[in-house]
Amino acid sequence: MQHMYNWDFWGMHLLWWIIWIILLIWIFVTPWDIPGQRTKKDTPLDILKKRFASGELTKEEYEEKKKILEQN
Repeated sequence: MQHMYNWDFWGMHLLWWIIWIILLIWIFVTPWDIPGQRTKKDTPLDILKKRFASGELTKEEYEEKKKILEQN
């Protein structure tokens, strides 16, 4: 009686397990908001804009600090 299963399929079976493991690791390691990309940090100008939008700075203070940041 011949065996119905051949050992040739073991290599493909192992390959599929490796693919599934890599896929699962990729899904759980990447951030949830943007898959495949890390979140970027705010630049000093972004922080300044947020402070101006929240009312912490006056228009004059904002423009003065913006000029300083743009010089560098």
